[in-house]
Amino acid sequence: MSKEISFQSLRRFNGVMGVLHFIQAILMLAFALFIDKIADFQISVRSYFLTFDSEQMRLVTDMKEQFNVPFGIAVSLFLFISAFAHFIIVSPWGNKIYNEDLKRGINRFRWYEYALSSSLMIVLIAMLFGVYDIGSLVLIFVLNACMNLFGLDMEEINIGKRDHLNWKPFIFGSIAGITPWIVIALYAFGNTNPADVPWFVYALAGSYFLFFNLFPINMLLQYNRVGKWENYLYGERGYIILSLVAKTVLAWIAFGGVMQPA
Repeated sequence: MSKEISFQSLRRFNGVMGVLHFIQAILMLAFALFIDKIADFQISVRSYFLTFDSEQMRLVTDMKEQFNVPFGIAVSLFLFISAFAHFIIVSPWGNKIYNEDLKRGINRFRWYEYALSSSLMIVLIAMLFGVYDIGSLVLIFVLNACMNLFGLDMEEINIGKRDHLNWKPFIFGSIAGITPWIVIALYAFGNTNPADVPWFVYALAGSYFLFFNLFPINMLLQYNRVGKWENYLYGERGYIILSLVAKTVLAWIAFGGVMQPA
């Protein structure tokens, strides 16, 4: 086992990451509550359903507004979830489970937390791209959550294996993960002049595409035991760093979306 990375050092590292996520979440929540432009930015979630038009004598699609999402508060919740997960890991109960899992080459906390936090974030990003239909948002959330749960499945079914790894969960997870972005791209660019798309839309798309690929790359290096990734703990630290950087960048860019012209 690498001397640079130990269970104790990872526990401290998770504690620091939890504090950094928590501080950012508190800042965002404060901005969302006390800055009028941010507090007033809400996105209406809609549902579409069939009704009978007596004049046309046929079924037509009708729309109903269901509720408004206070966007700034929702983005802060994304970071609160991440902070809470780190704090669970450093707790006596959570750290015992965490260390036992790491010895087997898995981390259940990671995938369950990603399934919640990253799914919330992609739903918020989808709203900024113009996806307001509650049905589409539910599907995007569930597909993204499934992508992360496939990651958990990838680790669990390959416990103790060095050769003949089962890559099916990785492949299926990649399919599930890319599908919401196809939907978002259709909403964002399907009938729009690219020059009219706000800057943060491109920033979000580019940033997420970058981080979307870095996470599976870390997994590939980990399972192929390339260099320092021979030690599972090195890959675990990589996930933690990627998580902080990705969530920080995406959260603040998404948060910047509330400053778009009304």
